[in-house]
Amino acid sequence: MRIARFSIDGNVAFGAVEGEGSDPAGLVLDIIKGIPYADFELSGTKVPLSKVRLLPPVIGNKILGIGRNYAEHAAELGNAVPDVPVVFLKPTTALIGTGDAVEYPSFSDEVHYEAELAVVIGRMCREVPRDRVKDVILGYTCANDITARDTQRAEKQWARAKGFDTSCPLGPWVETDLDPSDLTIQCTVNGEQRQLGRTSDMIRSVEDLIVHITEAMTLLPGDVILTGTPAGVGPLSVGDEVAVTIEGIGTLTNKVIKRG
Repeated sequence: MRIARFSIDGNVAFGAVEGEGSDPAGLVLDIIKGIPYADFELSGTKVPLSKVRLLPPVIGNKILGIGRNYAEHAAELGNAVPDVPVVFLKPTTALIGTGDAVEYPSFSDEVHYEAELAVVIGRMCREVPRDRVKDVILGYTCANDITARDTQRAEKQWARAKGFDTSCPLGPWVETDLDPSDLTIQCTVNGEQRQLGRTSDMIRSVEDLIVHITEAMTLLPGDVILTGTPAGVGPLSVGDEVAVTIEGIGTLTNKVIKRG
């Protein structure tokens, strides 16, 4: 099932996406009664996807990113593969949905795209054993871990570099029925391919990451884990359109604008 979060006529709701492909003209939303983190029913009330604004598919309590989880990406930035996963936090104020604008931050002159598979947590969990990881996952979505690379290098700590407003595009929806072990990840800028990789190249799998993270902290429904980016990261400029496409999910598209 594909679960979207959307607004229409000033109201926000979740809906199940029905139809084939990702063209909004051919898709409808069946509005969900309640929230998707527990047992829910479809209302039978349907609206065309083309008539709504898609929002970030979840608003959790936290977003956890994983650094250097693809060997070629680590190498392209001159970094070694870490002995343990590098975990960092992005605030939920960084979230935007597909079609929303990435605002180029005033403190940076080198902002990069990073296409990533995102895991959405579906239930509260802590110290999750490997054989129970699938039980705590709601589904998967596309993410773009927008990074102020010059700030990341200068400040060492990544909070501002990866946590500025609009630095976490997420969407277009959550796919709940998906095997994440070997999916194509692609990023284009203005229609030109910049990244092309597969999740099978991740150093640590989704299971590895959830076991590692939940050793330290409780994850809550709606929390998001960004699983790392393949090689090919590079700069964005004001006016660019950046798109992240993941096999079995869809495409997340955002325009880069100057911060007002």
